[in-house]
Amino acid sequence: MIAPSPRHPDSPTAAHDRIYRTLRTRIMHGEYPPGEAMTLRGIARSFDVSMTPAREAVRRLVADGGLNLSSSGRVATPELSSERIEELASIRALIEPELATRALPRAHMALIDRLQSINGTIAETVAKHDDVGYIRANLDFHRTLYLRAQAPAMLALTETVWLQLGPTMRALYARLNRTEVPHNHRLIVAALRAGDEPGLRLAVRSDVTQGLKMLTV
Repeated sequence: MIAPSPRHPDSPTAAHDRIYRTLRTRIMHGEYPPGEAMTLRGIARSFDVSMTPAREAVRRLVADGGLNLSSSGRVATPELSSERIEELASIRALIEPELATRALPRAHMALIDRLQSINGTIAETVAKHDDVGYIRANLDFHRTLYLRAQAPAMLALTETVWLQLGPTMRALYARLNRTEVPHNHRLIVAALRAGDEPGLRLAVRSDVTQGLKMLTV
């Protein structure tokens, strides 16, 4: 079900961009389970807009892989096969260690302190069994690090992969039933402190692939 948004009068272009960005964030953060059906009418109603901006926002999300459009016209969040999950995990394993490596020369204490703070937020979501909050904070941890890489094209591609995996990650985290901050997050912070590039690459690669492997068995 699509959560309603507050009334926000704007132009058709601004309206569809607002819907696109809001739904994109919600899907990426796992607010919808895999296979969650959506309708243009329902989206338009929840955002208090006409069908046109809702249709354009859905079109963009389908192009990004954040929504699927069937031959019958049904719109839904992705239900990924094991092969597709493995493919997306492989993309993460290739790109994200490279982003982290590029960020390493700019990993000053302010960044490390920020990552430690986000790990504190992750711990709070774990204690509350808040799967969506966990995904949001986990992606914030990675995005905060990768922004220091100053590689916007690589980060944009990475975020598209996160978008496509969002509903699946929700299912995964519910299944994992975590009790603490991921061990690899601590290894990432330790490698940043030590300037350990091989250790950083290994910790990031492990962090972004270990959980997903559970879903391809």
